[in-house]
Amino acid sequence: MTGAPVLTALHEGWGELVLNRPERRNALAPVSARDLREGLAALLEGGARVILLRGEGGTFCSGLDIDLFQGGAGAAWAADWTGFHRDLHACPAVVICALERYAINAGAALALASDLMVAGEGAVLTVGEAAIGMHTPMNLAWLRLRAPETVAAQLALGAGRMSGADLHRLGLAWALVPDGEVKDHARAASARMAGWPAGTLAGIKAALRRPVPEGGDIFDAVQARAGQGGAGPSRVARPSIRG
Repeated sequence: MTGAPVLTALHEGWGELVLNRPERRNALAPVSARDLREGLAALLEGGARVILLRGEGGTFCSGLDIDLFQGGAGAAWAADWTGFHRDLHACPAVVICALERYAINAGAALALASDLMVAGEGAVLTVGEAAIGMHTPMNLAWLRLRAPETVAAQLALGAGRMSGADLHRLGLAWALVPDGEVKDHARAASARMAGWPAGTLAGIKAALRRPVPEGGDIFDAVQARAGQGGAGPSRVARPSIRG
């Protein structure tokens, strides 16, 4: 690993977007948002259909590196940070988060932005901005998309901490695994899903995100786009009848 704050690695059909400041528990630097945007774009251009978002060194992300933000990061950080979350929302690839140890504040927003989260049994996600007098727009955006209001309130209003087990129980985490297996489990899942038929994942993800027009029909809204799979199965297995 080099000293760049964000690294990318492109594999066969999938890629890794890696927060690479392990000595600071992968806290975000002022340039991190820009680098995350550039890394995501590069992986998509390289053909990644699944993207693993993780931290180097066994920790996901401890939030902003406050020491580096003391002088103010300016409008560039805010624009790139919001832009990266918009990029993730529009991203056609499936985004998987490997939540190791903790995701705090801005780190929690990154974890919640993923389509699928693999959480360690000892991992903790914290949306603690309210307790320090900060607004939490990106966390709020993803919580409104991902969770019922009661769950969002526990995190955003109560400055709550949720364990990996709680995240899994509430449906925010896809898988709960031993702490030492998070990265390997997430990498194996990414590689497996990248081997599925091209276009299927993107089509399903697009259908999940597609709004239903007022007075519209849900069955029309979720029809996959051309080239991304159809509504009808190509093969239907007949049930086995045994006497």
